[in-house]
Amino acid sequence: MTTAFIALGANLGEAEATLRAALTGLRSLGEVRGVSALYRTAPVGGPPGQPDYLNAAAELETDLSAPDLLAALHALEATAGRTREVRWEARTLDLDLIVYGDLTSDDPALTLPHPRAWERAFVLAPLSDLAPSLAHPRTGETVADALARANPEGIERLSDHWADE
Repeated sequence: MTTAFIALGANLGEAEATLRAALTGLRSLGEVRGVSALYRTAPVGGPPGQPDYLNAAAELETDLSAPDLLAALHALEATAGRTREVRWEARTLDLDLIVYGDLTSDDPALTLPHPRAWERAFVLAPLSDLAPSLAHPRTGETVADALARANPEGIERLSDHWADE
């Protein structure tokens, strides 16, 4: 079994319900050992005029390989109606594999850890709820330290128990 951390996001449709459904999907891939608070975040990059995102993170114990887990995450996105037409466009569901154990990979199809995770407060805030001392497998920087230097503008904590509601 390997511990993976997954970032969840959505800003189209019934975003909170979609994130809850995504957690149900994650439970079919292994044991969800933790779920962060739910955050509202301003969009970063992409086309202008997008609605705010809802973001969270999950800790998953899985026996899937990293490539198989990524494929399963993409399948969950597709089930939720995710399309990939414009980079960083609004989306019904976004599931990013942030960390998979201590695996590092520079493969363009699966870069680990996620190449921008330690720079983005909208990923770091939820991840910090679960694993503030999680260290970047290459640099050793913890999630808490990265969050302390990140720009928290546009991030609002909405609910600690959203996954249970």
